[in-house]
Amino acid sequence: RMRGRADRRGKTVVHQLSVSLEDLYNGTTRKLSLQKNIICRKCGGCGVREGAQRRCPKCHGSGMEVRIHQLGPSMIQQIQTVCSQCQGQCEWIRPRDCCLTCNGRKVVREKKILSVHLDKGMKDGQKITFHEEGDQVPGLEPGDIIIVLDQKEHPVFRRSGDDLVVKREISLADALCGCRQLIRTLDNRTLLISSQPGDVIRPGDLRCVPNEGMPVYRSPFQKGKLILQFQVKFPEPGWLPSDRLRQLQTFFPAQEEVMATQDTQEVELSDYVAQGGPGRRPWGGDTC
Repeated sequence: RMRGRADRRGKTVVHQLSVSLEDLYNGTTRKLSLQKNIICRKCGGCGVREGAQRRCPKCHGSGMEVRIHQLGPSMIQQIQTVCSQCQGQCEWIRPRDCCLTCNGRKVVREKKILSVHLDKGMKDGQKITFHEEGDQVPGLEPGDIIIVLDQKEHPVFRRSGDDLVVKREISLADALCGCRQLIRTLDNRTLLISSQPGDVIRPGDLRCVPNEGMPVYRSPFQKGKLILQFQVKFPEPGWLPSDRLRQLQTFFPAQEEVMATQDTQEVELSDYVAQGGPGRRPWGGDTC
C-alpha cells in the first residue's frame, strides 16, 4: 500500500544552500529562488483547448492496439501491443488542439521563492524538507523539495560537533608568564581570554571556555565549548646576548649534567634540509 502511494508521487528535487558558520550559529531565514513545474491553469493540466478531443483515435483511449498476422490458410495470429500513435498514453492531441498557454505540455514553469529557516545549531549537510513543493504532474501528488545545507569554510573558527576550535599564536613569554587575548565571537561579542602566570602553555596545547561553542540544535540556550589550540612562537636565533641568556638560564630548572668521556666526539647541530626540499622528512613521510 505504501509503495503504491509512493508511485503516485512526483520526483523529489534536491537543492544545495550555501550557508556561513555565522548563519548556523545565530539562526536566520534565507530566501531560495528556484524554477518548478506547475499544472497549467488555463487547461487544468489536460493539455488541450476547451472542447477539443483528447482520446487517441487509433486505440480509442485503451492505450493498446491489436495487430493481426496471417500465418497461413485460415490461420491468423492476434497480438496486443502498445498503441503506436499515443505510445500507451491513451490520448493524442492534434497540434491545432494544443493549449496555447502550455503548448500541450500540461505544465508550465514558474518561479518559486522558498523561505528557508535555519535554526541555531544546524549542521553542515543537514536536510530541510518542504513537503509537496516539488514539480507538479497531472495525476500525481507533488514530490518534495529537499534543501541540503553546505557550510562554507570559516577563516577563523572550525566546527567540531557542538564545539568551536580556534588556533591562537602566542609568544614564548605569554606561554610561560600568562597571556591575555581578545576573541570576537560569531555573534559579535568580544571575549577576553587569559591564562594565569605559571600555567605553562606548550605548543599544541588545548584550553577551552565552556558554553562559548556552537548552540546545541533545538536546545539553543545550551552551547558547546570554545577550544583554543595554541601555537607558541619562539624567538629568532641571536635574540638575546650570551650573558643575558646565562642570566635567563638561572630561572629555569637545572639542566642535567652530561659527562663526556675521553673518546667522546663533540659535534654541533645545524639546520636540516632534506634532499628534494624542506617539505620532506628524513624517513620519507610528508610534513603535516
